[in-house]
Amino acid sequence: MNLAILVLDCGATNVKACLVNVKGQILASHSLANETKPDPYLKGGLIWDVEDIWNKLSLCCNKIINEVSGIEIIGITVTTFGVDGVPMKKNGEICYPAISWQCSRTGAIEKNINKYFDPTYLFQTTGLKSYHFNTINKLIWFKENRPEALEKMDYYVLIPSYILYKLTGELVTDATMAGTTMLTDLKTRKFSDTILKGLNLKKSIFPPLVEPGEIMGKLTFDAAARLGIKAGTPVIVSGHDTQFALLGSGAGINQPVLSSGTWEILMARTYSDSLTMPSQDLGITIELDAQPGLIDIGIQWVASGVLEWIGKSFYGEFQDSSSRYLPMVNEASVIPAGSLGVQVIPELFPGGLFNKNGNITGLNHQISRAHIYRATLEALSYYARYGLEKLEEAGGYKATSVICVGGGSQNKLWNQIRADILGVPVKAVDMKETTALGAAISSFISLGIYSNMKEAMDNMKGLSVRYEPGNNCSRYSVYYNSYISSVTSAS
Repeated sequence: MNLAILVLDCGATNVKACLVNVKGQILASHSLANETKPDPYLKGGLIWDVEDIWNKLSLCCNKIINEVSGIEIIGITVTTFGVDGVPMKKNGEICYPAISWQCSRTGAIEKNINKYFDPTYLFQTTGLKSYHFNTINKLIWFKENRPEALEKMDYYVLIPSYILYKLTGELVTDATMAGTTMLTDLKTRKFSDTILKGLNLKKSIFPPLVEPGEIMGKLTFDAAARLGIKAGTPVIVSGHDTQFALLGSGAGINQPVLSSGTWEILMARTYSDSLTMPSQDLGITIELDAQPGLIDIGIQWVASGVLEWIGKSFYGEFQDSSSRYLPMVNEASVIPAGSLGVQVIPELFPGGLFNKNGNITGLNHQISRAHIYRATLEALSYYARYGLEKLEEAGGYKATSVICVGGGSQNKLWNQIRADILGVPVKAVDMKETTALGAAISSFISLGIYSNMKEAMDNMKGLSVRYEPGNNCSRYSVYYNSYISSVTSAS
């Protein structure tokens, strides 16, 4: 019998169900589009319809169950994006919709957080870079605008906790999701009494805190009927998708992983007691790893959004990104390193490295669209090197390689440019569902299929292609220093 874990994965773009076996193979996967919806109680507000998310996950599950045979689902787990949650009563009644991280209503609160806390104290305590969508800002918004929701609720339930509740009828909060709230203490791995007291809130507003990998309940008969699988199946806690993508990549301690998608997120798992707290202005964020005693130091910036703009602006004869991809790569492959002096400074998401408007310099009559595309790949790789240096400084280590996952890991030209600029090998992992794989790894350990993390990772790791630094390394080092100097001096 082929043993498998059912992973329910809720992302901001898609929700999906995946079946992962003990070898790390994706036996079946199905996804449906996810999207924010208008807040019925606030004009211009954006919310998640958590019941709609649950319905779509159920549909995805039924779809894959009907596609496979000869498997035994021995566990179910849930992973989602961070920070968002819903005020809820013990009986499941929702007191206000889940405010989406894409909603701007908390922008003013984030800018004026010093009304409640010293921003430096928050960063030093929680490790999180300040973003408007942090959970702390949502709770302040409720206090200032909808206090009746807080008074009425029994718990503030984060998104994966809500799905776990639908599966088991039980309520818990996992540590990796708690670590995205800006309400926890990096040192204790628990909610901060001081921060919650500063908001006049109690720890009890969150369901009991548990660690990923805990078997928190069994699938109820009602949920089993919805999903099309056996009641009583163990339900295992996972949590924040970033942490489980790290596990799925096969990353060990102090092994940087670059997740290349809409955002580029460079992150490394590090021992918490080896952390040197970075300066608040570097754009670094520190989250709680899936394993106690470890933290995940990361930095992020926009990637594919910039590349999409390049494609639409300069390769307009192609109808979509899939048709223009190869021509862009092929044309840029023959352009020399440095792109004949063209520099692209992408507009970065707030909280990225420099948060400045984009521009392109060095244009002349010799420059083609291929130079601009290659210069964009180079610029994003410069950001990766800058981020890597900051992670090494904070974590107290020197990276010997970088693992790359996500859609951008399939770009061979970009991977070689990355290796040349980073000066270390880049290992592109050929695995589309690294988050689901990581959640399955943790779950198989909990169920006794594997005895520890190393054994599970060794048996379930995906294939990878290794890109070694090439002849352009020394040239790119000069270009990198010039590029970073010009960007930082203008910031």
